[in-house]
Amino acid sequence: MARTNVRLANYLGFAAFALAAIVLFANVTTSQAPAAPTFSRDVAPIFQEKCQACHRPDSIAPMSLVTFEQSRPWARSIRERVISRNMPPWAIDKTVGIQHFANDRSLSEKEIDTIVRWVDGGAAQGDPRDMPKAKVWPDDSVWNFAQLFGGPPDLIVKTPLYTVPAVAVDSWYKPMVETGLSEPRWVRAIEIRPATVKGRKVTHHALARLLQQESGAPANPLDDGGGAAAGVATTDGLFMEWAVGKQGEIMRPNSGKLMLPGARFVFEVHYHSVGEAITDQVELGIYFYPRGQEPKFRQRLGFFNAVAGGSRNIDIPPNSKFVTQGTTTMTRPGRVENFQPHMHLRGKAMSVEAILPDGTTTMLSKVDRFDFNWMTNYIFADDAAPLLPRGTVLRVTAWYDNTRDNRNNPDPDQWVGYGDRTVDEMGHAWINVTYMTDEEFAAEVAKRKQTAANVTR
Repeated sequence: MARTNVRLANYLGFAAFALAAIVLFANVTTSQAPAAPTFSRDVAPIFQEKCQACHRPDSIAPMSLVTFEQSRPWARSIRERVISRNMPPWAIDKTVGIQHFANDRSLSEKEIDTIVRWVDGGAAQGDPRDMPKAKVWPDDSVWNFAQLFGGPPDLIVKTPLYTVPAVAVDSWYKPMVETGLSEPRWVRAIEIRPATVKGRKVTHHALARLLQQESGAPANPLDDGGGAAAGVATTDGLFMEWAVGKQGEIMRPNSGKLMLPGARFVFEVHYHSVGEAITDQVELGIYFYPRGQEPKFRQRLGFFNAVAGGSRNIDIPPNSKFVTQGTTTMTRPGRVENFQPHMHLRGKAMSVEAILPDGTTTMLSKVDRFDFNWMTNYIFADDAAPLLPRGTVLRVTAWYDNTRDNRNNPDPDQWVGYGDRTVDEMGHAWINVTYMTDEEFAAEVAKRKQTAANVTR
């Protein structure tokens, strides 16, 4: 009996030790495990920074992601969209080319992981006191850059009012509008937009071409021919474009676009019906440098064909995939500021490469998941915008998918050629280039090298 009691005591002692160890291990494990993300503390700040520009009341997105109550019903859908990187819309191939952009709205791997763990953990609200202060968004009557420059644009050019019927075929409205400018002025920022929220429903895109005569000035090597088509001599071609996801442009420090007395704009506005009659117009807002302040560099927007001989040579057979290339030679050295692909429903990808005079080829940027619904302008960061010497060839390559694998394809059995209609195709990139003299270019290259050296110290 005594031996049995000893055994029982030993057993109970071991059990108590084991239980204590389990509890201790559980406490350690629990303390080491990261707390499940909550909406208030972890997810709301991400939505504010990367999503709410569109996902807020009275904006263009189909639902608001401002509050927990608005976001929670969409949790599973949000999870899938961020994992696939379809949202936020940022289609840059992250494996090649430049990866530093001034307007990067993509989610980091950490942000994606936070959202996924929030949803997988039950999409909890958390403590409402953890919510960040609500972001104040300007109403649609306020210009995006008004706060930055201390007020509305210095010059606002408007197209005449245009009524889009409730049901009609697409239309391309091309009015010419005087600026009333009586003196040369340098431009430091530009915005363009439909005048009303309803107008954004019917406006597919809007272009503004600057028409002005400039004696003794070299022609813009990137002019897309818009001036000649309008019967007016021009040195500057395309000035600005509006499309969903693109609101404006701010010039880099000490650079700008030059407008001359008598300048005019030829607009091209692509309208489409949405089931209700809507009357609207396009507004072009221009911010000038102060009088007497002249930037060192002149910037121009170019039209880079991705099709040899021009977009009119696009010829895509039914149920096929198609690749095209186009090249442009830089006759002067300069800095490439951005990359914005433009295709239609069959477009799938586009890249821009620099072939240097020594034969070296460098990938500048590639969009590998082009989506016609988002005409995103990818603006290179100040320290990443490529500086390219005279004689550099910019090669733009475009990929098209006219098969059933392309979910945007309206009819893979159709032969597709060039055209303005959405069901037709195009292939070009809008690229800003700031041209320089050889001396200015050498100085910019030296400054870039010095900046890089300072960073590595």
